Amino acid sequence: MTEKAISKIAVIGAGTMGPGMAATFARHGFATALFDVKPDQLEKAKGAVDFVYTILTGGGFMTAEDADAGRGRITYSTNLAETLADADFVVETVPEQKGVKQQVFQEIEALVGDDVIIASNTSGIPISELATVTRLPGRVVGMHWSNPPHLIPVIEVIRGELTSDETAQTTVTIVEAIGMVPAIVDRDVPGFVENRILYAIMREALHLLDEGVASAEAIDTITKWGIGYKLAVIGPLELLDVAGLDIYTSVASYLNKDLNASPNVSRTIADKVAAGQLGIKTQGGLFDYTPERIQQLQQMRGRKLVATRKALADG
Repeated sequence: MTEKAISKIAVIGAGTMGPGMAATFARHGFATALFDVKPDQLEKAKGAVDFVYTILTGGGFMTAEDADAGRGRITYSTNLAETLADADFVVETVPEQKGVKQQVFQEIEALVGDDVIIASNTSGIPISELATVTRLPGRVVGMHWSNPPHLIPVIEVIRGELTSDETAQTTVTIVEAIGMVPAIVDRDVPGFVENRILYAIMREALHLLDEGVASAEAIDTITKWGIGYKLAVIGPLELLDVAGLDIYTSVASYLNKDLNASPNVSRTIADKVAAGQLGIKTQGGLFDYTPERIQQLQQMRGRKLVATRKALADG
């Protein structure tokens, strides 16, 4: 397989991530086909694409004319063969279950040519495991986006054990073409890089909440205005050099042993899940929500992410 020009991209799955991914591909000039087995999900996806373009237009990333052009490049279908026809690159974003994703990989592979790249937006299932059901594992690659996909710039490009150099490089080229930031993950470990770091932070935050060290509000405030504020500008490894490796060694020598290393889920989370309090989707989790508040938060967080991206890009 050699790196080739990509003109049509198929996105399989129109749930949480699919519409934003499709909108991003389309606004950068790619013919984009969005598939889902549920017609009502595709109808919701059209509204989600409109919301994405409203945020991006309001943030100055695109014009109303650009948004109209982007909408015109997206097709919606419940027919997989129709979606995959003439596609050069396919990315699945179906539910995070290995068996489901492997079945989708087999269905995709049966309908596309041997030179078509098949990518997965899995949050952490090893790419090598997903590729075991395919005939040509060299064309399988991880393409992990962050939520919301139209605003968070970094996209992890994960090499499976058998992913070819051409597959990885073509994927990097696509990420660059849609104005995002590619980061290659060379070793295929569960959770890759982003979610391993994120889940380490969340595990410690929940441990502090479980132990009554601070309230949920205080923990989030300290994280957003302390750690998060710095890490948006200085990565954790850069921060080590800034602070001094000797200082890190001194603090880590006593602090590391006191950090939470439990393999279990936080008891606070376990209790919430048992009570059916799952977060925004149920209007209650670690915090309480009303429908109006949910809409306000989505709009406010979108504006802040747009402003943050602009600030980082200017630097």
